[in-house]
Order: sequence, then structure tokens, then C-alpha cells
Amino acid sequence: MRVIAIANQKGGCGKTTSAVNLSAALAFFGYKVLLVDLDPQAHATLGLNISRDITIYDVLSKISKYKASLKQIVVPVAANFDLAPSNILLSTIEQELSDEISREARLMDALSELDSDYDFCFIDCPPNLGLLTINAIRAASEVIVPVEASRFAVEGVKKIIEIIDLIKERLAHPVKYKVLVTMFDSRLRHSFGVLDSINDVFKNKLFETMIHLNVKLKEAQSKGLPVISHDKYSRGAKDYLNLAREVTKDDKQKPTVIKEGALEAVMRAELPKFKEVAFGFLAPYAKDVYIVGDFNSWTKSNESRMDRDNNGRGMWSINLPLLTGSYRYKFIVDDAWVEDPANPTKEKNPFGGIDSLINVEIG
Repeated sequence: MRVIAIANQKGGCGKTTSAVNLSAALAFFGYKVLLVDLDPQAHATLGLNISRDITIYDVLSKISKYKASLKQIVVPVAANFDLAPSNILLSTIEQELSDEISREARLMDALSELDSDYDFCFIDCPPNLGLLTINAIRAASEVIVPVEASRFAVEGVKKIIEIIDLIKERLAHPVKYKVLVTMFDSRLRHSFGVLDSINDVFKNKLFETMIHLNVKLKEAQSKGLPVISHDKYSRGAKDYLNLAREVTKDDKQKPTVIKEGALEAVMRAELPKFKEVAFGFLAPYAKDVYIVGDFNSWTKSNESRMDRDNNGRGMWSINLPLLTGSYRYKFIVDDAWVEDPANPTKEKNPFGGIDSLINVEIG
């Protein structure tokens, strides 16, 4: 079982949203997933419309009258997706365990009984660096640090990384971490400036996937649903499905529920919902041409590199599967950002420039 803590001491960074929706996306692909709500505010529990008297507090506490094991408190949320709920009593645990030996390993010990029951366990941490967050990092082998595209984002991430490094050193417990950009608004110039700062600091510690601002994420939360259950064709669902693919791309284990070959069948069933769109750009003397836009978070990567034809004309091309909707895009030709000369439909962007615009309809 891969245990992954989702942590940032700063509130409002999309931590719980990411915990819930990444869990649901992996469950959709057939992985057995447990989400542990370790936040006394119980946002994941409340956000999934779960109400239980016996919670994670009763697993970690030594004085609870409802003393329980983790297996006894687990609540099914959806197919392949279970929750270990929380409540406000969890806020007392730090004081309660202040004199306990190995208090930082309470959650790790509790999770050991479920090691063979799930493929993934995500831990939604509280927005602070106290005992509960230390328990989560101690129990985990990986940490995802969500960070919103705002001015003070980088400094907040540095604090949680200091704790991760401290746990590595003091407890001889190796933990990997990656940073996830959330609540990204591609309409604002400021967002791209912050993204550049995050890229400069974290470089190869950054997920390629970014989570964009999307009203469907808020709608789903208000209905007590993961976004994939509310609208699986929304931008929010697409972002978390992409993140799930990225989390598992180097994972050799197969999903517990959907065995080898069946995961590909599920993905093929979704492919008719996408339309293959061909893009081309004539640049005979270019060394590289990339396409970036709303469909790939404006990210220059191997997946966005266009292929050059072999007939000497210098035409670069790429086919992209896109959902219904409007997308702004540009080409990067040897580091120069240019519009699509073959597309007369254009739109002003927040930077004072012009983007090409394509409307995708699936009939």
C-alpha cells in the first residue's frame, strides 16, 4: 500500500479538495483507495456527507470510551473508495499524547493492519505542523504539497519541506515529496508569474499536472461528491484524472479491482468522449515547435512537442484528444510564442497579447 500524505500548513490551498478528488480518480481507475481524514476540522468527512460517532480520534486516542481499530471506523464512499472519518475531538490528541513514547508513530501503527487491503492510502493533514501532521508524514512514504498560485505560496511550501527533512533526519524515515500547483487561473498574468517562481524553486519536484480553478469542483463539494461523480467531463475532473495517471505512471502494481488489460478498456470506453484535433505549423527553419494552451496548462513538455514531417517542407504537426469546449493556444517556435497563422479566430489575453482560439464540438 502506497501511503501518501497531503500536507501544507497553509489553509485554503486545495489540500482537502485534492485529497478527495485524487482518491476518487484512482478509485475510478480500479485502485482500492483509503482516505484518512486527519484534520480536526473534518472537511473531507463533511465534504463527503459522512457522519460517524466513531472516528480516527477513537483509533489514535488512549482514553476514548469507543476505542476502535482503523478497520472498524472505515466508511465506504464509492466503489473502491473508503474514508476513515474525523471530528473535532481530534484537536485534543496532541495534548492527550504529549507524554506518550512514540506518539509520532500512532497512525503508522494503526495503518499497518490495512496494508494488504488497499493500493493507496491518502492522509488529509490539518493546516498546521503539529503532532497530527508529523504522524501523517511518519506513516507516509510520499508527501504531496498542494500550493495555490499566490504571492506567499513558495514560503509556505518551504516550511513543510523543513519538517519532512527533519523527520528524515531524526527518525531515519525517508520520505519523497512533490509539489502540486492548485487553483491556477490561466486568465491572470499574476498566476504565470507565480508559476515561474514555483518552477524556479522546485524544478523536478513539481507535478506536470496543475489543478485549474473550476466551478464544478465547488459544485461537487457542495453536493458532497467527488467531482468525477458530479461531472466527469469537467475541467476539474480532467485535471484530477490526469494527476492520477501521473501518480501511477511509474507504479508497477496493477489496480486491485481492475486487473491488467481492464484499465486500458476503461480508458478506451472514455475515448469517444474526446475528439482528436489536428494542429499544424509551417516553420522550415525551426529546431523545435511546441503547442501550449488551456488543454495542457500552457506547459512546454515532451507531450506538447510537435513532430516535423520528413518531406523537407518544414511542417510541424500534432494530434490532441480534446473534450468539448473552447481552448486558447499558441505555438512556441524556438522559444518564441506565436499565434496560429492558419486560424483566424483569436482572443485577447490578460497580458495584452493575442491567443488563437479553437472551439471543439463532439457530434
